[in-house]
Formats: sequence, C-alpha cells, structure tokens
Amino acid sequence: MTTREFHLNAFLMNAGHHDAAWRHPRTRPERATDLTYFQELARTAERGKLDSVFLADGLALWGQVRYNVLGGFEPLTLLSALAAVTSRIGLIATVSTTFNEPFHVARKFASLDHISGGRAGWNIVTSGSVNEARNFGLAEHPEHSARYDRAREFVDVATKLWDSWEDDAPVIDRERGIYADAAKVRAIDHAGEHFRVQGPLNVQRSPQGYPLLVQAGSSEDGKEFAAQHAEAVFTAQQTLADGQAFYKDLKSRLPRYGRAPEDLKILPGICPVIGSTEAEAHALEDELTALQIPEYGLAQLSNMLGVDLSGLPLDGPLPELPEERDINGNKSRFTLVAELARRDGLNLRELIARLGGGRGHRVFAGTPEQIADQLEEWFTQGAADGFNIMPPHLPGGLEDFVDHVVPILQSRGLFRTEYTGRTLREHYGLPRPANRLAAAARKEHA
Repeated sequence: MTTREFHLNAFLMNAGHHDAAWRHPRTRPERATDLTYFQELARTAERGKLDSVFLADGLALWGQVRYNVLGGFEPLTLLSALAAVTSRIGLIATVSTTFNEPFHVARKFASLDHISGGRAGWNIVTSGSVNEARNFGLAEHPEHSARYDRAREFVDVATKLWDSWEDDAPVIDRERGIYADAAKVRAIDHAGEHFRVQGPLNVQRSPQGYPLLVQAGSSEDGKEFAAQHAEAVFTAQQTLADGQAFYKDLKSRLPRYGRAPEDLKILPGICPVIGSTEAEAHALEDELTALQIPEYGLAQLSNMLGVDLSGLPLDGPLPELPEERDINGNKSRFTLVAELARRDGLNLRELIARLGGGRGHRVFAGTPEQIADQLEEWFTQGAADGFNIMPPHLPGGLEDFVDHVVPILQSRGLFRTEYTGRTLREHYGLPRPANRLAAAARKEHA
C-alpha cells in the first residue's frame, strides 16, 4: 500500500503575506518588480520539492498603496520567466473569467505549458471587486451567480480549445510538404449564452493537455463550481472542525459530476510564523503586529465585509453586518471574517491583528516541529490533501519553511524527498485529460 503524501504550494506575495511585512528588516520591498527576486523564491521552493508556486492577481490596484507594497508583475508574464530558471516546480497563475475572453486565456496557458514543459496551472477566479469592474467600463460589479454562470461556460470553451488539436496532429512530413493532419485540428464552433467561439486554438496541444485547474472560492456557487471543474482548491478555514466540514462537503459533491474524491485536492492556506523556539516565533508575530498600520487594516477589513469601517473606534466592536446573501464580492471571505469576530469576541483592533498575516487564512506561530504537527493533524484528520503555504515575510519565511519544516515532513513520510514526475499534474497525482473532441470524432465515425 502506497503511503499517502500531501501536496505543498508556495503562495508568493511581494514582501510576504503579513500586511506589515514590508516594514520588517527581513524583507526587501524595493524588489517587488525585480525579476531575480522572484526567480530566487521559485528556486527556493523547488529546492524544497514543493509541488508548485502560485501568484494571486486582481485587475485593479488592491488596498491602499500608501500603506503597503501593492501592484507588481502580471502573473503569466512572470511565470514564463520563472519557467526558464526552474525545471520541476509547478507554476500557477490567477486569471479572471469575468474580464477576459476564453480564446486569450486558453492560448496563454497553452503557451506557458509548452514553455515550462508541462508545469502550468490556472487559478480560476470570477473577480470580486467593483474597482475591477470599473477598469472594464462597468459602473457596478456583475452579480455573483451571474459571474459563476459565465465562468462555467468560460472553462467549457477553454477546454474545447485545448482539445482542438490532437496530440499527433503535427506529422511534420517534409517530403510531402505536410506539417499537420488537418483532420486532427478542429473548429469548436461554440455558441452559448456568453461566448461564440469558432476555433481551433492557434497553439498545438500542450504537454499536460490542460493546465491544472485550480479554484479558490468557498461560497455555495464556488463549491459547486469546484466540484464540477477544479482539480485543486485553495481554501481558508480557521479551525480543524471548519476544515473537516469544508473537506467533507466539497468531496461529497463530486459524484454528481462523475468524479472521485482523489480527483480534487483540497489545500487550506496557512501562514506559518516560524521560530527556533516557540517564544521566538511569538516574538516575530508580535513584531509584525506592532508594525501594522491601522488605517490600512481598516480599509482591508471594510473591503472584506462590504461595510465602511473608517472612523470607527479601534477598541470598539464590529458594527451590524449585512446578510451574506447581500454580499456581491467575496462571499466566503465575508462569512469567515464575520464568524471569526463573533466566535472570539474580537474588537476591530484585535480583528485587524488576527487578519494581518493571512487575510482570513489561518496563522500559526511556532517551532518547525509544531508547524509540522499542525499540518500532519489536518492532513490525517480529514481536513486537507495538502497546504497552501503563505510565508508571512519573504524571502526568509519561505527559506525557513523549506529548510526547517520540509525535512521534518519528509522524515515522517508525509512529503516527497525527490520529484517523481515532471509535470504539475504528475506532482498532484492527476491524470492527463483525454481529448474530448477527438473522442467524439472517433465515436461519430465508428
């Protein structure tokens, strides 16, 4: 019987995930647009044999740039450059289905998959803010369920485009002057509610067939979308019980789409604050909290909750919040933050401190052994197939995890000591998708 091992993704974010990381002496905020900085981070993650690195993205300038290192590279462009200096680690980029077209996105990910030798992954988002909508000519953000309706059709079109070339379509017959078997390069002729796309794609079928399909929404719409399409899910839960409930809920939805539990990997986010002793870890956590700028934290919290909190006393409670059904942004993050504040009786100052490291993801301060214990518990107790590692500060937080936590996980038989595959799908133990258009054509001519 093969020992079950978990998956590790490094979520890279400028100076680190703590909103005050850029003020800490261990970070280099001036390198936010320095390619070599991100190349060093990717090589560090690959040295730790991690499955993948992940870049979040939005189509507006998030937060208050006066108080944090915001902005930076477009992720697909950056990942192409990271592919050139790595050989095994997966490369996952966030791309919105609300403010893009399927042909563009299918073409870019097929290109990245070729460039990287089969290491591309797509974090599918529907975008969550009105500021993004206003950068694309809209006065208001499209309604939540409508965004997911578009996303479902978007992914359907993208996968058809990736299937528009059969693997053996290029025959490269110099003597006869034939590059490709035209019968194996097909139009998709998609005509739906949101898109009309003729195809075929102008990129040959890529090493993985499709990039790894990742999703990060935990609303009802998000979970149903993930059950139908996602192969990995990045999620945020604060407690083991919450993690177990989410894990059970999402896995239970898979059979209705003809999928098995192992077809989808669930990776909760964790922001590990690491110290050689527990006291050292908590001291670092306190240092970062002391560097927080309340105005920035209030603005972030206002965005998460859809309520303007500016001017409210920091030592006072949260005001009355709207119902989740009335939230048109990130519903799952709204629910998580509201429940955290209610459960632990947090005032605004305390809530800002709790959210500083992970924006709703779990933050845990401790020694490498204690971090490993936490990951092992969630993995063995039915809350995770792996983890989305969110270093509070970079580059040191990633180095600490790779150099001190990963060896413990390896010694416990929980994580690989060497890569056994070359593609991102192989790292995650997932098959290469069959070509649906080719299968349909063979059936038609049988």
